[in-house]
Amino acid sequence: MTSATNEKRNGAVVLVSGGMDSATAAFEAKHRSHDLYFLHTSYGQQTETKELDCAHQLAERMDVADFLHIETDHLARIGASSLTDDSIDVNEVDLDSDEIPSSYVPFRNSNLLSMAVSYAEANDCEAVYIGAHSEDYSGYPDCRPEFFDAFQQVIDVGTKPETSIELVAPFVDWSKTDIAERGLELDVPYEVTWSCYRDEAPACGTCDACAYRLKAFQEAGVEDPIEYKERPSYSD
Repeated sequence: MTSATNEKRNGAVVLVSGGMDSATAAFEAKHRSHDLYFLHTSYGQQTETKELDCAHQLAERMDVADFLHIETDHLARIGASSLTDDSIDVNEVDLDSDEIPSSYVPFRNSNLLSMAVSYAEANDCEAVYIGAHSEDYSGYPDCRPEFFDAFQQVIDVGTKPETSIELVAPFVDWSKTDIAERGLELDVPYEVTWSCYRDEAPACGTCDACAYRLKAFQEAGVEDPIEYKERPSYSD
């Protein structure tokens, strides 16, 4: 096997939303010596322009091997999520709720991971990274560890016999605070990431995504570098 082939086989596709979790996953993949292939999707989410801008800024800072942006409107056309349907309100945060939030996009991660695996197989990459974590899977069924285990089986069965792609969710058992602390160790530029479900600038500070993000930074003892309309205290 040639050195060039070895270099190519070290590639990893990272699902990069523009948020802090996926940005940290990208830096984790880089820390593990992967060549990075960024995949960003626009699917009709309310903050898609801001998210794409953040993903591009992150790619520029990380010198990625490739950046693929895919526009898919089918998730918005299917609807049933406050992220893609203007008739459904983005809920105010309830950190104690056990209900699946209105922001859940039905089976989204299967759609995104399918595209990521296609991209990885086409580029002979050895891994696909996703930044999902424990506070996600408390509300989103397609962020659970057993979902990723099952999807790994789909990858193994559904790709060429010579293809070997590992699905990596490095933070699946971590809290958002754990991710923030790891990202600070890795010097993730959180100022070019975005988490708010409602607004493109400034962040609202009171949706689920803003609350978990602010809570993580507050518990890590570091001020979140992005701008908010409100900065409630969510730490215990």
